[in-house]
Amino acid sequence: MDGTEARLQAGLAALQAEMAANGHSRDDPIRTTSALVGDRWSPLILMVLEMGEWRHAELRRALCRVSYEGAISQRVLTLKLRTLEREGFVARHTTEDVPPKVSYRLTDIGADLVRQVRGLVQWAACNKDAITRSRARFDSED
Repeated sequence: MDGTEARLQAGLAALQAEMAANGHSRDDPIRTTSALVGDRWSPLILMVLEMGEWRHAELRRALCRVSYEGAISQRVLTLKLRTLEREGFVARHTTEDVPPKVSYRLTDIGADLVRQVRGLVQWAACNKDAITRSRARFDSED
């Protein structure tokens, strides 16, 4: 085995160990969090919740106002909020009123995740031109 092959094998072994430690199972946080950060609605929901506590209908209206994706359905918003709550990023508060009032807010870990998402957004903005050029080059080769 030459030096390049040895480095490749060592690198793959290290990556395999890292994956086993951090993302071996389908339900490991690295995998579920990455999926949430990359989905259509979760990052935007988190960024709106960063502004404070919202009732469901208010949150839906706010999301529709700022989204370029169109309107989020009540069902999809409910499912996303439940997933974000399960992961510990969002807290759900229900009042004793009749009918009960339900509101949502970020948890501390959710606020930390939003800071990371904003970092990724900033990175994408800084690299937008390079990504656009790369896409154009790739597409012109077809």
